[in-house]
Amino acid sequence: MIKDLILKNRSYRRFYQDHKIAMSDLKDLIDLARLSPASRNLQALKYYLSVDREINKKVFSTLAWAGYLKDWDGPEEGERPSGYIVILGDKNLTNNFSCDHGIVSQSMLIGAVENGLGGCIFASIKREKLKELLNIEENFDVLLVLALGKPKEEVIIEDAKDGDIKYYRDENNVHHVPKRRLEDIIINKI
Repeated sequence: MIKDLILKNRSYRRFYQDHKIAMSDLKDLIDLARLSPASRNLQALKYYLSVDREINKKVFSTLAWAGYLKDWDGPEEGERPSGYIVILGDKNLTNNFSCDHGIVSQSMLIGAVENGLGGCIFASIKREKLKELLNIEENFDVLLVLALGKPKEEVIIEDAKDGDIKYYRDENNVHHVPKRRLEDIIINKI
């Protein structure tokens, strides 16, 4: 059921780095993105894929890993993603990518979860540095980065208390994600 996949689809930030992801697996995820809805059906998104250790290091160096975890700069060597998908907007087609990159990100992460992987969507990116490191042409905007791998951490969803939605790690390194209650986000009382 789709709800089960969504519940498994957390923002994972620690992975079994030695778990290899095949390029064909990333291409399968891109196919899910390709088949997802697109504004005006323009299909203006393009993708840079990596399962290469050296390229992965370059991508990793441009990402901010967890804003609420102030004393954590991201996963250590051995716990880093095995693959990345850089989502690009092709400015030769449009300058307005609407919400398409969010739609395809969710499609790809659901597909990853279905195949025993997990990931994290990054919007906090050193975009110009990433374009330079990967030799991405000027007509592309870096919109998001998906980090992918076999998750090495436990993530627990819990009810937000007193409106506090900041995720945190406990003393056992379990990642907790507070979510607002359903009745708190529906504004009409039915």
